Amino acid sequence: MFAICKKELRQFFSSLTGYLAIIIFLLLSSLFLFLFLDTSLFDYGYATLDGFFELAPWILLLLIPAITMRSFADEFKSGTYEILATRPLSKWQIIGGKYLASLIIVVIALLPTLMYVFTIKSLSTGGIDGGGIAGAYIGLVFLSAAFTAIGICCSSFTNNAVVAFLSSAFACFILYNGFTTISGIPSLQGGWDYFIEMIGINFHYRSLSRGAVDSRDMIYFLSIIVLFLFITRKKLLNR
Repeated sequence: MFAICKKELRQFFSSLTGYLAIIIFLLLSSLFLFLFLDTSLFDYGYATLDGFFELAPWILLLLIPAITMRSFADEFKSGTYEILATRPLSKWQIIGGKYLASLIIVVIALLPTLMYVFTIKSLSTGGIDGGGIAGAYIGLVFLSAAFTAIGICCSSFTNNAVVAFLSSAFACFILYNGFTTISGIPSLQGGWDYFIEMIGINFHYRSLSRGAVDSRDMIYFLSIIVLFLFITRKKLLNR
């Protein structure tokens, strides 16, 4: 598994595309956080990272599918998956190696954003909510892990990387915001709206982002990850 992980990491960072994906993520985050009028923290009047944690999932919704789209799609297209399948590796080891590599890349992209914390701390006169920020970062990591599992799964269904990207981005969007949107339908208010919203990723991400690290939210994210990796395994077994 770790051999596959190292191979994937080496392959990703061997081209300029890998670095560009991370740079674009950091650039967009910085622009929205510090420059754009509607989202700039300077418009809030106080030092907070709430804007970043609200915006980050939408950027990751595009970044992570771009990272995972070639995981299996390129292997199928080039025929190298058949070679990989003949090695003494289980399907779980193959999936685990690719999943771990993609998640490491996402975490590498997130690490430089810790600079925002020190920036906010220097701008603040009354200190910052360290516990809340830590909880929000935990939520962001779990969200990234779930999006990565979805991306890996979508990549296993096609040999076209573009199709894998589009289907992954769409699936992430539906699971992140779709159920929240459906719960807002007037006819559902005061009844099923809360339970429908609970199905979506956004509900549990917002819960963690408030700094309240609830085991139920963590179990939800782990369930999403296991579900999509299990679907990936079933798809590979049927090839």
